[in-house]
Order: sequence, then C-alpha cells, then structure tokens
Amino acid sequence: MPSSPPEAPVPPAPSGQAPVPPAPSGQAPTPPAPSGEAPTPPAPAIAFRHRALGLTDAEHALIVEKLGREPNEVELAMFSLMWSEHCAYKHSKLLLRTLPTEGERVVMGPGENAGAVDVGDGLVVAFKVESHNHPSAVEPFQGAATGVGGILRDVFAIGARPIAVLDSLRFGEPESARSRYLLEQAVAGIGHYGNSIGVPTVGGEIYFEAPYERNCLVNAMCLGIAPRERLIRSAASGPGNVLVLLGAATGRDGIGGASVLASAQLDEGDQAAKRPSVQIGDPFEEKKLLECCLELLDAELLVALQDLGAAGLTSSAAEMASKGGLGIDVDVARVPLREADMEPFEIMVSESQERMLCVVAPKRLPDVLARCARWDVRASAIGEITDCGRLRVLQADKVVGDVPVVALVDECPLYELAPERPTERLYPVPRQAASMDSALAPDAAPRDTLLALLAAPNIASRRAVFEQYDSIVQSRTIRRPAIADAAVLQLAPDGGSGALAVAIDCNGRRVACDPYRGTIETVLECAANLACVGAEPLGLTNCLNFGNPEKPHIAWQLTESVRGLGDACRALGIAVVGGNVSLYNEADEGPIYPTPVVGLVGLLPDRLRAGGLGFAQAGDAIALVGPFAPRLAGSELAKLRGEPLPDELGHADVEAIARVQRSVGDAMRRGSLSSAHDIAEGGFAVALAECCLAGGIGASVRIPGRVEDPIASLFGEGPGGFIVSGPIEALRARELGAVVIGTVGSTRLELTFERAETSLECNLEIAELAAAHTGTLEAILG
Repeated sequence: MPSSPPEAPVPPAPSGQAPVPPAPSGQAPTPPAPSGEAPTPPAPAIAFRHRALGLTDAEHALIVEKLGREPNEVELAMFSLMWSEHCAYKHSKLLLRTLPTEGERVVMGPGENAGAVDVGDGLVVAFKVESHNHPSAVEPFQGAATGVGGILRDVFAIGARPIAVLDSLRFGEPESARSRYLLEQAVAGIGHYGNSIGVPTVGGEIYFEAPYERNCLVNAMCLGIAPRERLIRSAASGPGNVLVLLGAATGRDGIGGASVLASAQLDEGDQAAKRPSVQIGDPFEEKKLLECCLELLDAELLVALQDLGAAGLTSSAAEMASKGGLGIDVDVARVPLREADMEPFEIMVSESQERMLCVVAPKRLPDVLARCARWDVRASAIGEITDCGRLRVLQADKVVGDVPVVALVDECPLYELAPERPTERLYPVPRQAASMDSALAPDAAPRDTLLALLAAPNIASRRAVFEQYDSIVQSRTIRRPAIADAAVLQLAPDGGSGALAVAIDCNGRRVACDPYRGTIETVLECAANLACVGAEPLGLTNCLNFGNPEKPHIAWQLTESVRGLGDACRALGIAVVGGNVSLYNEADEGPIYPTPVVGLVGLLPDRLRAGGLGFAQAGDAIALVGPFAPRLAGSELAKLRGEPLPDELGHADVEAIARVQRSVGDAMRRGSLSSAHDIAEGGFAVALAECCLAGGIGASVRIPGRVEDPIASLFGEGPGGFIVSGPIEALRARELGAVVIGTVGSTRLELTFERAETSLECNLEIAELAAAHTGTLEAILG
C-alpha cells in the first residue's frame, strides 16, 4: 500500500460551489473551529471536499482508515460514486436481502446486469426495470431517452437480444405547465430511443398526482431473449486478460450522475445546476454496439461483459473485479475521448452513454478488434486483469489512483433504517376536480360519475402517448397497448406456439395509504394482468421509488413496502430476479408517493389463445369472478372528490386471490373465455366500460343481490376482481367460481341493480363512453 496517494488533478466542485484545491502532501486538513471561536487560518485545502461529493464525514473517515491515508481526488471521486446510494444501495440492501430470489425457473438472479428465467427449448428471457428519475426531472428528453438506452444495455450485457420495452411514468397534476412539459418531453425521449434502435415499446402506465410535481418518475423495463448457452456474466477472470472498452467516445456528460444527481434530494432551482450531470444518448450508436456485442458472444470471444451506466468506468471495472475476486488496471490515456483535455477523474466517472466493457483473452484480441471495426464500433484495449485485488488508475506510466477493490465495492457501510409510522398526515389532501363537481357528488347519477371517471387523467385513454411508440417492430407483438391487460409477444419470431406476457404496475396513491397492503395490491394487480391473457408468472423485477430514507417516516414506508413485496411474492410463488432502488425522490414540498413499481413476465403455451380485455362476441355471458370487496377510500373517485388518503386499506386474502388468478389463467389457456379484464382504477363500472370500449360492443348487466352501497360497488376499488366473458356453460364451471351478471351485445352499456336501497341505473351509448375516454391526454399534450 502506498504511503502517500498518487498524484491526480483536482475535480471541479458541483455547479455553484467554489473549486476545491488539494491539501499539500502530508498536511492534514484544517478542522472547523469550535462555535464562538475564531477559525484557525485555513490551509490551502478545504477539509470537507468529500461533502460536496455526497460522502458523510463518517464515510470519509472510513475511507481514510481503509486506505491508510487521505484519498487523492481520483480516488475520492471513485469512492463518492461507489459509496453513493445509487450504486451501493446502502439504505436498502439489508431489506432487499429478505426478498425471495430462488425458483426452479431462475437462471440469473439479483447481482447481474439483468435477471433471467428459463422458458424451455434452450431459451431464457432476461428482464429488468430501472429508474432515471432525477435526470428526467432535470432534462426530460435526454433523461428518459438514456433511461431506455441504459436498460437495453443491461439486457444485452448478459447476452440477450432486447425484444420489448415498457415504461412506468409519474408526473404532477396536468394543470401544471411543468408536468405537461415533462410528460411531453419524456414521452418524446422514450419514443426517440426505442423507435430508432428498433425495439418495440409494448406497454406501460402513466399517473398524475401532486406529490410527483417536483420529482417525476421515469422507470423503464426491458425484456430480452437468448439461447441459454449464450448467457454471460460480468465477473472478470484470468489475470493477464485484456480490458477492452467498446462503443462511444468518453465525454463530460453525466459526470456526477450517480452521486450528485441520483443520490440526493432535488430542490427548487436544481434543474439548471444539475443539467450537466444528465447523459446524452445516441440510439444509432447503441444499435451498432448491441449487434456487435451479440456477434462477439456468438463467436465466444468474450470472457466477461459489463455495461457502463452509473459511475461509468469506475463502477464497471470495480464490479467486474469484485465479482471475479481480482484486480484491474485501467489506463485513462488509452480511453477514446470526445474532449482532449479531460482529467483522469473525469474519465473514470463520466457516464457517457453507449459504452460497454469486456474482458478478452490476449490471443482473441485481434479477432475482437476486427469484428468491432466491421460494425464501426470503437474498441480500445485500456487495461488488463491483475491478481492484486486493487483497482489501479494509470495515466500512461503514472499511477493516479490505487484502491483495494473490496473497499471500493464491498465495504461501503450499510445502514439500518429507523422506521417510525408517521403520526401526522404526510401528503396534502388532493385538490377536488372542480370541473366535475356535479358528476362527482355523492348524489350524482352513476352515468355522470362514470363519464367523469373515464375522462379523469389517471384513467383516460393513453392512445395519444402509445401511438408515439412503435409497438410492432420486430414482428413479435401479439397483444398491443389497450388490447389486453398485458403485452403478449411471440416467443420465436419464425414460428412456434409459445408466447411471453409482460406487465408493469403500481398505484402509488394506494401504497401511500398503506405501504404494506398497497404493495401487496401492486403485485396482485400485475399478476392479474398476466392471468387475463392466460400467462403463468415466471419472475418479477421491481423498482422501489421512495423519498429520503434517513427520515423515519420514509424508512417506515420503505420497510413496510418491501415486507409486502416479499409476502406477496412468496404467496404467489414468484421469485424476484432483480431490480433497482431510487431514493431521495422528494423536494422541499415533501416526498413522492411511495411507488414500488413491479414488472412481471409470464409464459403462454399457445399464443393463439392469448386473451384480450374487450368483449368479443355478441351473446356471450358476462361474469364477475373473484373475492372483490370494493371500498371508496383511497379510490380514484375519492381523489377526484378531494378526500384525504385513508390510514389503511382493506385486508386482501392473498391466497384466495391467487387461486382465482390461477383459475382465470387456466380458463383462458383452455380457450374457455372470450375476454378477461381485472378491476382496477375506477372500480367495477370503469372496468366494464373499458371492456365495451376495447371490443366496440355493448353489454347489459344486472348486479344481483342486495347492495348496501351502490356507489361503492360501482366505483370502489380493491384487489381480486375480474370481469370475464364467454359461453355461459364455461362461466358456470365450478373451478372458476363466477357469478353471471349479464350478456354482451347492442351498442349500449346498460347497468342496473337487482336490489338496492334506491333505484339506480347507468345507460350509455358506446359512443358516449368513447367521447369521455378519449381527448384528455390529447389536451394535456397540446
């Protein structure tokens, strides 16, 4: 271990702060004077430069202890990134270890670039969801675009070809000009990257809620497919093997993205200051990189492969070394640069996009370079694998950084949370939708309330958004957006009967009501979407979006949510194969709603029997299936009425709901059902209207039995309910447990109660439903 740090240039301070000069070699920094005393004349160094990079005093002291000296500026920059929340998961890793991660289908679990599950016939499906929240709040087009680029690289980094993208988006209320701008630009960025690279965007969700005003959420999920033998891991091996950097040249974009931007609270005025930390994407460069990497893997030319995302070369090199139990030398003088005057620390922490790092045996290097040249992909040998267990940063012959890999990657302190259930209301009461006052009143006619809900921003048609995305490129898409509750993709594009289903879900407002039960509902909702198309779940990925975990009430939300996620997955028999955590999503006004987004992937044996949500055949019977117990508290109707969030949600019998989901999925796979749709936002009446709209056909429905609260039964929410249609004999099958409530047919939705305290009915033309359902997002997007 060197007795004094290698020399290195000084990194600039974050925007708006004075530059931080280094302390003279061997001179201790000057501590602050006790309160009330005149400060000691400062040394030429500012002692607390680590704070500007997001490290606490205790973390800095621990780094000094592990190095046996003060880190130099390159080393400090690397530690600030690798010990950031974004890279180290220091407030969530202990919780994540409680999740179920093993299953008979699991091929790769948490810890790799993406998870992977076996789908038979020698194929695996890789998938993952990640956030790009803070970059998108600062620069929404590039933030969202590079979020898509990053998740694509995660998938092809393990050898899988990306075949689909989904997105989960959150913005403030659409009355806000800022929210409308963020929505427009984020959607444009997602479409730009996905459409350009030729990967279909097949599904997603959008919510508008006031707590996302300052911190929008942009979560992207990617699904890929690969022959099992082509899978590759990221662990470095073979001392003497060559480290090769592939792809775009390195620039100054994205410097500090993981620490300064992604691991800190975003406050008023931060957008301009933090814009330089947002990466710039080039989907055409990534397309070449993708095809080149897959060819190199097919030719078995690579020992290991890792994408460059958060923390750039620092993270990729350090993690490859850590997983392999080895060391790595990186020569920054060999890194292709977009700007010739970049300092070593800038090269090591840059988050320039469209780059991959691979390990190559020396004898195979010429072949690797030749194939890269054919794809017009830069390939530069920038270092080698060593057996010393250290990450050394060289600038030609000079060592400018030298740290133990284990200290950098594995010894970041992990923090026990201090959760406390809040005693006061965390979120403001939603503002009443004034334009819908008469339609939302408790005594309003159900037809008026239904039309108001169909036009609400959280329920209205998303066609204005998803039509900006290419959902059918690659010719695998069987069920597009708005056709079914989950996207369905053909497993083999050249034939075969099997198909994949994928869905992404979360209702953050309901999780805010009750983090434990709300998260269980999120998993149940996503699994219900797969059941509606006839798919059996194979694995789950998650993106946990929360506020500042150092605050007890946020720690409580996070702890309860992870507990709910684990319990729901265990009850459904689903393994968590990977995911992402995004914390510090709050501003001076307060935190976002806790938003544990989950993505599920499932398998259908027969693609021709993939279900749709729309009523399909006049004369079919309609049935209600499942232990559906709707409540108005925490519902979309309650929000539009301006009612406060309740303190808890109703209990869900997860085992019973799981049985019903299996029954619905089985019935769809047998071909017994013509359609299936789960009941979610807006309740039973909205789900019924969506079935009519998707099928372009009406329905006559009569709700049986005595109904104590007709409005709650129509518009209340809760897990477990399905609306299905099909031949009446199939719906009366004992295993389905359905209650037949009506018939498909006509051009109207006619809804009445068999017995109710008051005479209520809802009678609307399909054209009236369509007029209410369309136009809201078109107006928001201008």
